[in-house]
Amino acid sequence: MSKRLEKIEIEERLAQMQGWTFADGSITKSFIFKDFKDAFATMTRIAFECEKMNHHPDWENVYNTLNITLNTHDVGGVTEKDFKLAQFIETIIAS
Repeated sequence: MSKRLEKIEIEERLAQMQGWTFADGSITKSFIFKDFKDAFATMTRIAFECEKMNHHPDWENVYNTLNITLNTHDVGGVTEKDFKLAQFIETIIAS
């Protein structure tokens, strides 16, 4: 089981990650793509890694916008798993 991170730890980590915010026990970020196809293709690429990690985001896709919320449900907060997935998402977005 993952260890839930304290608010100060989360905020320190987020200071190194552009655009991610912390609220209501989760880290979140919105991404805007050229169109729906690009947004959905990115979601698909992310989904394969989520399955490997057995760690799944809460997300919402409206046309070209993807909103991602990460937390570790079984500990009720943010853990190292969330930051690992956020880093992977940033890698996918940048490619």
